[in-house]
Amino acid sequence: MITTDFVPGSPCWLDLGTPDVRATAAFYGAVLGWEYEPMGGTGEGGDADGGGMEGGMFRKDGKLVAGLGKLTEEGARSAWMIYYSVSDADATTRLVERAGGKVRVAPRDLGEWGRMAQYDDPAGGQFAVWQPGKDSGVELVDEPGSLSWTELYTSDAAGAREFYGGVLGWQFGDIPMPGGEGTYTLITPAGLPQERMQGGLLELPAEHLSLANGRPYWHPVFNVTDCDAAVAAVTANGGSVQMGPTDAEGIGRMAVCLDPSNADFLLLTPAASAGS
Repeated sequence: MITTDFVPGSPCWLDLGTPDVRATAAFYGAVLGWEYEPMGGTGEGGDADGGGMEGGMFRKDGKLVAGLGKLTEEGARSAWMIYYSVSDADATTRLVERAGGKVRVAPRDLGEWGRMAQYDDPAGGQFAVWQPGKDSGVELVDEPGSLSWTELYTSDAAGAREFYGGVLGWQFGDIPMPGGEGTYTLITPAGLPQERMQGGLLELPAEHLSLANGRPYWHPVFNVTDCDAAVAAVTANGGSVQMGPTDAEGIGRMAVCLDPSNADFLLLTPAASAGS
């Protein structure tokens, strides 16, 4: 389970780059019950409700759950970026480079809040790290309307294990997929017990990774009280469904979704909640 007791290698933050901040904020508000808080209020380029601002924060029941920003990188797709907590972003950057990854954004300070960097893994999967200062990360996880799992789709599971294990110190464990359809690899931060599993990775053929033009990609899994109702909100607000809702034994009821700008995410009603 993901907690806000962030340790090195655990997911601690996520943000989304989108071509339309206003529409995207409204979408996630409808689907996940998030309140959008524009950064800086009104000002140049802004308007009375902050809809013209370049980005801001999402809150659920007053607690910080994610960030939102204007997609500015030419040719980039709208996608969630997941940040993992580290004690030293500069040392992590050196590990990334030695392990064959690329630095997308070199380590930099964000005021007193912390220090961040963004990378590509050797196969092109994008991820980021956060060295906490005053701010350690999100304030709500593993509850309805918040992050509950992180997941990597990759065409090279062995390579991903070697890279992320070396860079972030993760522990791995394999379980068979239902119906004998391959293996799912579970991820746990270094030195923590199995109940602190925070995510997984799944090997897929490159042709099944069309969202990222064949490259690996990370996506978040959001906890929801009622998967079917959340899926109905996705489609009613301009999003689409790639798979589901479907029941996964021992896990819960889930669906793979795209927001109106084709950023992917999963919705999950955990098994205990789905059966209640």
